[in-house]
Amino acid sequence: MNEHREGQAIVIRGGTVMSVNATRDLFTKADVLVIGEEIVAVGTGIGVPDDAYEIDASGGIVMPGMIDTHRHLWQTAMRGYGADWTLTQYFVWNYLEHGKHFRPQDIYAGNLLGALEALDAGVTTTVDWSHGLQTTDHAEAAVDALVEVGGRSVLAYGNIHRAPWEWATSPELRSFIERRIPRDGMLGLQLAFDVTGDPSFPERAAFEAAKELGAAVTTHAGVWGATDDNSIRLMYENGCMTPETVYVHAATLSTDSYHRIAATGGSASVSSESESTCGQGYPSSWELRRHGIPISLSMDTSVWWSADLFSAMRATLASDRAREHQLAHENSETVTNIGLRCEDVVAWSTRGGAEALGLGSVVGTIAPGFKSDIVLIKNDSSPTMFPVLNPYGHVALQAQRADVDTVLVNGRIVKQNHRLVGSTLARARAAVEGTVEYLESTLGPSVWREGMSPAIPDSKVLDNPYMYTEYAASSTHGA
Repeated sequence: MNEHREGQAIVIRGGTVMSVNATRDLFTKADVLVIGEEIVAVGTGIGVPDDAYEIDASGGIVMPGMIDTHRHLWQTAMRGYGADWTLTQYFVWNYLEHGKHFRPQDIYAGNLLGALEALDAGVTTTVDWSHGLQTTDHAEAAVDALVEVGGRSVLAYGNIHRAPWEWATSPELRSFIERRIPRDGMLGLQLAFDVTGDPSFPERAAFEAAKELGAAVTTHAGVWGATDDNSIRLMYENGCMTPETVYVHAATLSTDSYHRIAATGGSASVSSESESTCGQGYPSSWELRRHGIPISLSMDTSVWWSADLFSAMRATLASDRAREHQLAHENSETVTNIGLRCEDVVAWSTRGGAEALGLGSVVGTIAPGFKSDIVLIKNDSSPTMFPVLNPYGHVALQAQRADVDTVLVNGRIVKQNHRLVGSTLARARAAVEGTVEYLESTLGPSVWREGMSPAIPDSKVLDNPYMYTEYAASSTHGA
């Protein structure tokens, strides 16, 4: 098979095209023409340049690249280490004890592997919720990896080891942003920090810094034992809730808090596997839908889960539908028509993510004028890839990362014939092996083993898992 030449038009031929536009149009046996960075035409019988590079999509599904609005890429080097952790144990290991040992090269290793993992699974845009950036050297390493892999990314800059009102206002952060964040559509910026509920609202300075920098804020909201309704109330009363704000998890919130989010136009990033496993609160899509709050999906971290949005879609469908049935049963009723549809979670994993990031006119949809972030799901060797009778249902409940045949980002082929293009994977393997060896030797064999089920210290960790403030919330067992 000939390789694609730089600048050569690409035509993806004969697939079922899932546009994920406002009317969620489907096109069967259709073609998608890509010239440069943009989608130029979609449909049957479209004109195609004679020398266009052809990709056979027959029997497959062509969809927008998926968008993950909350993933801690820096933790990918610890894949599966915390498979049996609770959220409290995660706080203890990463925040209070061992997360501080991560060097810049360890951030680089995790980001490199995590960004490759995202592309391999058809995730073309990833928010790197990078709250392990203890120094700007760590941030430099994070960006180095993102740029090297070449997906579309948003660096959500954070530092769990310092107060956000300190690092967000520092000259070092501004200098780093000026040097490394081009805002060119391929690498964007958010500020990532949480609001503890301290009545003095010290986080105000971080919100003001975000506004000055032109950066949206992404925040873990409605997380049992960490952030609660007081956090939302303080943000609202101080004018810090905007349409660009992304509320991660958004569980364990009151109706009043959901009303505040809806009224200010924000959106929520739902990580259903995380919420179900860790206890942030029951996965919130059912509540968010009731309040008309826009939703995107995310995978959180490979410390626990396989970081692909197929898993996110399934977990969200399962939790939302289970809640709907349970509530009906409690009222001696039967659900006869399900509320959450497969096409909804597919839309949340694509267009929903784009809109949350302010990219709704750029990516997340297959239509002329949009950037060519495209995924072909096709696997002629798999018995689960035919027949394709309900494309949305097939993507949400049948397909998996192994069925991702081809991935384009900004018109560049980054995966084809089920294999990532280029040699970055070998570098990622070497970098991650170095990080694991360093961490294991630094902690020592016994501490390393015990870390997979860390003991809970005699502290206020259940009230306040963060090191940067003494404030103790009353969300779990008293102030």
